[in-house]
Amino acid sequence: MTKVFSTLLLAGLCALSMATAQAAGLNAQVFDRQGKPLANAVITLKGGTGPAPVLKASMDQRDQEFVPRVLAVHTGTQVSFPNSDDIRHQVYSFSPTKRFELRLYEKTPSEPVLFDKPGLVVLGCNIHDWMLGYIYVTDDPWYGVTDENGTLKLDALPPGRYTATLWHFKSEDMQPIPGGDLEIPAAGLSKRFDLDVEVKPEDLPARPAPGAFGDAFHKAAH
Repeated sequence: MTKVFSTLLLAGLCALSMATAQAAGLNAQVFDRQGKPLANAVITLKGGTGPAPVLKASMDQRDQEFVPRVLAVHTGTQVSFPNSDDIRHQVYSFSPTKRFELRLYEKTPSEPVLFDKPGLVVLGCNIHDWMLGYIYVTDDPWYGVTDENGTLKLDALPPGRYTATLWHFKSEDMQPIPGGDLEIPAAGLSKRFDLDVEVKPEDLPARPAPGAFGDAFHKAAH
């Protein structure tokens, strides 16, 4: 190994070590008004230099439900809508952010749908009224959806100041909610968020009463 190569290798390892040491992270947990962990809450962060966004995503249809029920994507993402059921679905949205319709189909449509504007998209199925899905499209570089424990981990954030935004389909008029400013140190940050929402059993993936899509769309559109 030559001296020049050794020097370059050492410099590269040092740069990698410094970059790793400077990578922070956010461990967030969201709770509802009763203090229970809140699943399907979207958290976005504005600030810092974000990674190159992944501009492909998927929302499946299984057991006559959208899976995941809530999907967060970056503006410019192409979303595919595979159908894993043994029956046909007809996915559509009238939301101003993205209007589209996928005619009755099985398996996977040949072309994904481009979500090119930020905002909320409420999804329905023209055949199964109880099917409801949500795609939250954001310009913010950091984003994600909480799991069943209300938790979300965002890794490799540069230390610095960020502005958080939260959203949940039970938020008033389904509008985004300011989450305040966060100072994320190099060691990372654990943060609790509280949303004044309540998820009732009938709000969970099951089979809501007919008209559920119309109610959700009306809130999102207005």
